[in-house]
Amino acid sequence: MNKVGSGNDRDRFKIIFRSLQYRNYRLFFSGQSISLIGTWMQRIAMPWLVYHMTGSVLLLGVVSFAGQIPTFLLSPVAGVLTDRWSRYRVLLVTQIISMIQAFVLAGLCLAGVIQIWHIVVLSIALGCINAFDVPARHSFVIDMVEKKEDLGNAIALNSLMFNGARIIGPSIAGVMLASTGEGICFLLNAVSYIFVIISLLMMKIKIKEVRKKKSEILKELEEGLNYTFGFPPIKHLILLLGIVSLMGMSYTVLMPVFAKEILHGGSHTYGFLMGAAGFGALLGAIFLASRETVLKLGRIVPAAAILFGTGLVILSFTRIFPLSLVLMVFIGLGMMMQTAASNTIIQTITDDDKRGRVMSFYTMAIMGTAPFGSLMAGGLAKVIGTPGTIFAGGIATIIGALFFLRKLPELKTLVHPIYIKMGIIPEE
Repeated sequence: MNKVGSGNDRDRFKIIFRSLQYRNYRLFFSGQSISLIGTWMQRIAMPWLVYHMTGSVLLLGVVSFAGQIPTFLLSPVAGVLTDRWSRYRVLLVTQIISMIQAFVLAGLCLAGVIQIWHIVVLSIALGCINAFDVPARHSFVIDMVEKKEDLGNAIALNSLMFNGARIIGPSIAGVMLASTGEGICFLLNAVSYIFVIISLLMMKIKIKEVRKKKSEILKELEEGLNYTFGFPPIKHLILLLGIVSLMGMSYTVLMPVFAKEILHGGSHTYGFLMGAAGFGALLGAIFLASRETVLKLGRIVPAAAILFGTGLVILSFTRIFPLSLVLMVFIGLGMMMQTAASNTIIQTITDDDKRGRVMSFYTMAIMGTAPFGSLMAGGLAKVIGTPGTIFAGGIATIIGALFFLRKLPELKTLVHPIYIKMGIIPEE
């Protein structure tokens, strides 16, 4: 009986990690897993440093806005160029520049000369880098995974490593913030980029040459826009992502305030809250990676968004740390499952020659709308308080999910012939 159970566990393990059979993806997975821990350490340390320096909720929103607005402005153009250029080369360059940015930030902080304007400028620089990095990284998955039926698994594993780092990074950052300060967090992030750069250099990738297109960038941008928002399944997935990011994801900007002012904790409280959300997201990633097909992912998208929104609504009323931790697990679970399931569906049904442009709009929906949400959250928190702002975000997310749910039967009808053509659904 134990042998049977052990065999089932091995089979399940193989299913979850099946994309690691591809050498290039295996290198990417290992390098990014280390780099993302550093990224999350910086993500945790940055707002804590800003709030520690200024005590201003509004400035938290301003810094977050500065770091994310370039993604909103540049992503569409970055998507066009990603479709023209080698995704591999774009990714390699963005990782090198990101490493330099992190070393500069660490140097200023450790030297004790850092000012708010430094943080704003460096955040803008990182936002410009991310405008190219994110669509290239998402689009690059299909270049590393040879069988398209494993694409969903690879995307889920990306979420798995992202959220595994989301647990480890904030936990380390919480300890570092209390013992050594923000500068060491920034330095460790800079060093972590070395691993992903090495993993990229070790890959065997057939470089896609720059395509000399006669059409102008604006014309290609218009083509990508019409394709993305002219096909209802992609359009509604991206619109829901935008609503959730704009209204719901702004809770992350307010977490330092929630930890300190509402729960009366310190940097470790903040670290544990973000780590709990990461744990929930990790559980969601494992669930999605264990799925053998993209079928029925459409149902998961609105259900996960409702779970995320409901978690935010309840969190806005709690003042107890252990209960807040439990709620953050469900918030992380819902957020990740909605994002990763949407990503998988979009990449599965998107034409390869338009993938960069579609993923740039996906990036805009997740990261591009976030600066407006951050700025709005910072301002709104001054008027109705942090709990009230989190509550409003949760309600807006639930409303968006219910609207998507109404559209779901129509969207399934449109996707059905694509799945038949790809062999995901047998021909009737």
